Amino acid sequence: MIRCEGVTYVYQRGTPFEATAIEDVSLEIAAGDAVGIIGATGSGKSTLVQHLNGLLRPTAGRVYLDDVDINAREVDRRRVRQQVGLLFQYPEHQLFEETVTADVGFGPRNLGLGPDEVRHRTARALAHVGLDPAVFGPRSPFTLSNGEMRRVAIAGLLAMEPRMLILDEPTAGLDPASRREILDHIMRLRSARGLTIALVSHSMDAVARLCRRVIVLDRGRVVAEGATRDVFADPGRLAALGLGVPQVAECARLLRERGVPVRPDVLTVDEARRAILDALAGRRPAPKNVP
Repeated sequence: MIRCEGVTYVYQRGTPFEATAIEDVSLEIAAGDAVGIIGATGSGKSTLVQHLNGLLRPTAGRVYLDDVDINAREVDRRRVRQQVGLLFQYPEHQLFEETVTADVGFGPRNLGLGPDEVRHRTARALAHVGLDPAVFGPRSPFTLSNGEMRRVAIAGLLAMEPRMLILDEPTAGLDPASRREILDHIMRLRSARGLTIALVSHSMDAVARLCRRVIVLDRGRVVAEGATRDVFADPGRLAALGLGVPQVAECARLLRERGVPVRPDVLTVDEARRAILDALAGRRPAPKNVP
């Protein structure tokens, strides 16, 4: 669905403050995939994802959506952004309408859709993020909790009916319960609507839970890429890049250091439970024969 070829971006090019944010980045994100993009602060993650729907134009290289160069002169980038929705960090700061219904319906209205279609899309988008349109629609978005405001912002993207969602730190600043809620809704959305997901996050647990594949950035370059399980199975390499692993994987590593032979590729609590039980069963002495 998305392909980057040799993408480089330089901020304030030609000035004394020139800085290269990403350099010679090539990657592919297939339709229906769920990809995590990780890296230390300043590695270029946010700059990269703003190229995926044309908010930034590369200094060099090309970005393709369905094999069409999105920065070609004849391409309508508004249509690109309708298909590829980008949720920035702290998206609740972008809410501005008097009611939740008006805020979620802002995008469809600006597509020129009729009132009935706008109402339909708004109600459906709110339902998808677990907010009853009849209850939350008339309320001011500024009376909601942080987690509810975050879900309203996601609904605003869903009302545009995109094929792909780019989520830049979608759980930043939320309490643990709200983080779980947001991740649960994203997982359900992907399953129900077949959305392609690109998740930028410092939370390795969120990446492990949502993503089938991981791309690792360091100083603006792709330095590793692969299946999520394979990338997190090499904690030494990630540590050298200033990154951690999911808490479950770290727990398994500590158990191995203490002699419990837990396999190194566990990512979820259920996997860890089974792996620990299997490892302990393997260490138990065989029962003696009783005459």
